[in-house]
Amino acid sequence: MATKKDQRTPPSLRKIDLSAAQFNELVNRAMEEIPEEFLVKLENVEIVVEEDPSPELLSDLGLGKADLLFGLYQGIPRPEKSAFQGFSFPDRITLYRNPHSQTSRSKEDILEQIKKTLVHEIAHHFGFSEKKIRQLGY
Repeated sequence: MATKKDQRTPPSLRKIDLSAAQFNELVNRAMEEIPEEFLVKLENVEIVVEEDPSPELLSDLGLGKADLLFGLYQGIPRPEKSAFQGFSFPDRITLYRNPHSQTSRSKEDILEQIKKTLVHEIAHHFGFSEKKIRQLGY
């Protein structure tokens, strides 16, 4: 889930910066709000937190240094998986702490953005296109 630089919150409005531990606590709270019927289908999905996406990753995604990336799904969407594939590494959802902090004014704002990002990336896991996810408001 990326945001172009013209949609970012101006630096003068940034109000909060959470530690890694505080951010992880909010991620855990957000995960508790994901409906159980979706969570059980994330059996081979790893959810991790990183500070920022690398410049190489942003470039690979067609984003510039000023663009914000809140999260990223990497893997094979469920509808494309096959029992004949054999062993595969877990799919991965990465949440980026600094972009969330840079655009939020409070812990509640960050929690809401984390929830939105999680739903967005989980939707990719279930095979939704970027266009469809955006149409749904995520």
